Amino acid sequence: MTSLSRLILNPGHPAVRADLADVDSLHKTLMRLVPDHVGPTPRARAGLLFRTEPGPDPVLLVQTANPPDLTALPAHYGTGRTLDLTPLLHFLTPGRTVRYRITAAPTVARSAGNPTPHPVTGKRRGKITHLTGDDALAWWQRRATAAGLEPVTIASLPRPFPRTRGTAPYFTLTQFDGLARITDTTPLTDALKNGIGRAKSYGAGLLSLAPA
Repeated sequence: MTSLSRLILNPGHPAVRADLADVDSLHKTLMRLVPDHVGPTPRARAGLLFRTEPGPDPVLLVQTANPPDLTALPAHYGTGRTLDLTPLLHFLTPGRTVRYRITAAPTVARSAGNPTPHPVTGKRRGKITHLTGDDALAWWQRRATAAGLEPVTIASLPRPFPRTRGTAPYFTLTQFDGLARITDTTPLTDALKNGIGRAKSYGAGLLSLAPA
């Protein structure tokens, strides 16, 4: 079953402070919640998606394909509650209006002359460009539509991408909130389980829905 855990973090814990300051560290901690040896793409195989919630208290949402082992977190890291998302998946029907939230990494591949072909596939792809402002809103409109949602309202908010090391990719994150009508439950279920967009290992892509 797909599970969603809400963790209220202990801001005085040194591991919490380190994780909130560096998303690579946070990802490493959260991978302790899922089984070992799940294949070459462990995050995707475990269905791990996560998002830090804005607000005065540090709150973390963590989604996994199976119930997570919260006891694997460091002692006194925080308190958590896990819910089965099966009732939500059954609730989704075309025409229903829902509230949504997602922190995403809007990007587009823009060609610059003649981009170098991929050494294996031979496909030519342009440079990945991060989107903000109206371009990010248009990106979400397209991705939401493809995921079986028709946005009715969209509010956006820039979100931080905390890093202390510069060896891995940096992403520009945007939080999208609003109301949407469900148009197709098949791609929507896939988007809920697998996330939307890039940077899923860095706290992006987790789509949350609730009755409007």
